[in-house]
Amino acid sequence: MRTVTGPTDEVVVVGAGLAGLSAAMRLAGAGRSVTVVERESIPGGRAGRLDIEASDGTYRFDTGPTVLTMPDLIADAFDSLGEEMSDWLTLEPVDPLYRSFFPDGSVLDVHSDVERMADEIDRVIGPEEAAGYRRYVDFVSQLYRYEMNDFIDRNIDSPLDLLTPDLARLVAIGGFRRLSPKVRQYLKDPRTERIYSFQAMYAGVSPQDALAIYAVIAYMDSVAGVYFPKGGMHAVPAAMAAAAAKHGVRFRYDTEVERVETSGDRATAVITTGGERIPADVVVLNPDLPVAHRDLLGREPWSVRRLTYSPSCFLLLAGSSAHYSKIAHHNIHFGRSWAGVFDELIDRQQLMSDPSLLVTNPSRSDPDLAPEGKEIYYVLFPTPNLDSPLDWHEIGPRYRDEVVRTLEERGYIGFGDAIEVEDVTTPLDWQARGMERGAPFASAHSFLQTGPFRPGNMWGENVVFTGSGTQPGVGVPMVLISGRLAAERVTGKDLTYRSRAVRW
Repeated sequence: MRTVTGPTDEVVVVGAGLAGLSAAMRLAGAGRSVTVVERESIPGGRAGRLDIEASDGTYRFDTGPTVLTMPDLIADAFDSLGEEMSDWLTLEPVDPLYRSFFPDGSVLDVHSDVERMADEIDRVIGPEEAAGYRRYVDFVSQLYRYEMNDFIDRNIDSPLDLLTPDLARLVAIGGFRRLSPKVRQYLKDPRTERIYSFQAMYAGVSPQDALAIYAVIAYMDSVAGVYFPKGGMHAVPAAMAAAAAKHGVRFRYDTEVERVETSGDRATAVITTGGERIPADVVVLNPDLPVAHRDLLGREPWSVRRLTYSPSCFLLLAGSSAHYSKIAHHNIHFGRSWAGVFDELIDRQQLMSDPSLLVTNPSRSDPDLAPEGKEIYYVLFPTPNLDSPLDWHEIGPRYRDEVVRTLEERGYIGFGDAIEVEDVTTPLDWQARGMERGAPFASAHSFLQTGPFRPGNMWGENVVFTGSGTQPGVGVPMVLISGRLAAERVTGKDLTYRSRAVRW
């Protein structure tokens, strides 16, 4: 495994997102002196926080991811500092993981417990589908075992690094076939097929085009379980930053880095927009990888220029007086169209004509996030990214009304009138927050942008990248892993990792 060269005593991490915090904690635990420079006034990056005051209290919104899986990865970051995650963070399982609503009026709850889920499928669809589900769980569990150690949870320097016995095992079980046909080997009903393949959206590809290896996301999402932190998702980076600070990591908030100072292929310091020079033996860059290359390093290599990007999304955060008794914490509403959704978003670069959407109701799990008797709704509609010709300056307000109308058609009666406070994020806003093409899910996980073909996490002698734009990829578990992989580029392989909190 390639590592940085030269001294590594003083490390500057640019960006206090989940990946940057994961790297900072591990580097501090390994004895490095670490400074984290963050342009916002709080940690979190994409896992940010927005508080909006109302007449009767405060609505506390998460502005980024709402689905938390694989909490052992968080626990391991704390463990690298000798800390117990439970001393800093309270996580509760979400049950059901999702409630899925279908256009025929049927409703299917998703559970991580295999027996409960099989019973649910048997009740709603039938015993043959339940038996197919059990076989599918066996398949994705195998995928997870074969993929995690060799292809996700390690630094990859060359495609030759993939030549392991697990590669042959993945080929043998059909991991390199297309996702949708592979899922249909087990799940014959279109409802279960959608539940266990929609995660391809996170990877920026349609289930029809994605490789079956991406079913591992369904494993993380729907088999390993979903959790919610007390205080909302932002409680995770807040706790990570607090533990890191306890162990000597210095945080410079409200400080934006303008560029990385280099001498040849070696970084020597970061320069802030205020003109301050912060010397560094190693620089870890957590901003979106294309932005880090172009804006901070002043170069855009071919490996970055060639990238295509995942769809974006329109996000409506609503503080509301309305309660809806038939929903759960996470709710997926599927339209009649399925392949058509991906065709419109990815191939035709159009808005969905028959939307599938996510509604999260975090105050259902933590009422303290809203004023007493009120609710928070996080409404996400996938959209094309900014490669499309859509003018969000013009259509943004109209689309907000379209989102509310769709919600009311899907059973959220009186949703618009009940909104007391709101905030809208369009692809233009994601871009303004530093996400290339306004794509919060980063570059798409097509075959040639996956694994060793995804842009690597090193440049020059001592610059390391972390976050969803580099290896291993998109999603909270992946960015936490990317932080550890970035730290290992500095410290060498963490030989204590397997004996600590994580058990694959």
